[in-house]
Amino acid sequence: PCRGGRPVGAAGVPDQPNVFYIGVNNGGVWKTDDYGLTWKPIFDDQPTGSIGTVAVAPSDPNTIYVGSGEGLQRPDLSIGDGVYKSTDAGKTWRHLGLRDGQQIPAILVDPRNPNRVFVAVLGHPYGPNAERGVYRSTDGGESWQKVLYEDEHTGAVDLAFDPRDPRIVYAVLWQARQGPWENGAFSGPNSGLFKSTDGGNTWNQLTGGLPTFAQGLGRIGIGIAPSDPNRMYALVEAGRDSGGLYRSDDAGTAWRRVNNEQRIYGRGSDFACVRVDPQNRDVVYVANTSTYRSTDAGESFTAIKGAPGGDDYHTIWINPNNPNIIDRKSVV
Repeated sequence: PCRGGRPVGAAGVPDQPNVFYIGVNNGGVWKTDDYGLTWKPIFDDQPTGSIGTVAVAPSDPNTIYVGSGEGLQRPDLSIGDGVYKSTDAGKTWRHLGLRDGQQIPAILVDPRNPNRVFVAVLGHPYGPNAERGVYRSTDGGESWQKVLYEDEHTGAVDLAFDPRDPRIVYAVLWQARQGPWENGAFSGPNSGLFKSTDGGNTWNQLTGGLPTFAQGLGRIGIGIAPSDPNRMYALVEAGRDSGGLYRSDDAGTAWRRVNNEQRIYGRGSDFACVRVDPQNRDVVYVANTSTYRSTDAGESFTAIKGAPGGDDYHTIWINPNNPNIIDRKSVV
């Protein structure tokens, strides 16, 4: 579409490099099978057009999960009505629940089992609600269990597996809310990065070196190197003395800030996507007003795509079989 809004969800099919899906903040789900030359809408018959994330099951490319509600904290936003699933590559859809979550910014599908799914539910943008946090399903979304929850004011915003062990799961909680006035955002002390080593049954917060609420901690975006699961990156929204890109070389136990450039972490409530090259742990991509790439493990970045005024890239998907195939989505 020539004016489609913010695509905040993007996914591809590794073994079908011509196939991509995008989810648009208020424009539904779109699919291309010709490397992005042409797109067609595949979600228009559903009751919501607000999309927060699209996830293709790695072990079954016909299975697609969609989280509705764009999952951002900004003065203009849209909300959805839960999770949807297709088992025929987007031809038909079925609603799976979590209707009161309103904003679902991340879905994680087990690389070996398309029925084991984690969902990050951000919740109501303007007030408290209980349907927030991280939910898990082991039956393809027929039922859900809340496995990580802080309180009715704190939602979940990001998820990641250890690339070599899907029993190890990372999740980001984010306590933030919009006010009833323009730019009336505020946050609370419950934001943070969490890790489970038993498939999501129990969780521990990772704090070693990451900013605190007193330092302005807000949203965190996470990326794990597929070639070395001990190498992790966190794009952290915080005050000027603390915000930026953090790196861990021990699977999240200890962190240090490696880059504090405002251009890569500014507007952190809007941009928080960091991805790692599947074959090289030192090659890192960040989505912001431009798409930035680092080849020195985050120490420095170069803008590789984007206009000087900002193209506003919100998400990046890298083909794990071919890191030269990258799907970047901006305001279109």
